[in-house]
Amino acid sequence: MVMKVYSPEFKADAVALYLSDPDHTYEGVGKDLGVSRETLRNWVRAHRARSGEDPATTSTSTKDGKTVAKAATREELEAELASLRAELKQVRKENQKLATERDILRKATKFFASEMTW
Repeated sequence: MVMKVYSPEFKADAVALYLSDPDHTYEGVGKDLGVSRETLRNWVRAHRARSGEDPATTSTSTKDGKTVAKAATREELEAELASLRAELKQVRKENQKLATERDILRKATKFFASEMTW
């Protein structure tokens, strides 16, 4: 049997797809991508080992192969909330800037359109 070689990008995308939803199974994602479930499981294990993530504390596997995320601690949730609030503040500031720029461009368009009467 010939051993296939997959690019690091493909492996990273496969792992990200699997980890993106707790309802995904190794079997289902593997079938969708054309890789065996064991190959995908090894990639996920390697990713978790590289990122320092402890699989026993972040998720549990059920008999049918599904992964279920455990509840996050209060500190993790508060940190995530603070991060999201900071991001929201930044996005609102950027949105205001873009709205101002849009208004300036609209006024300039009206000005130049009125100047160009043929």
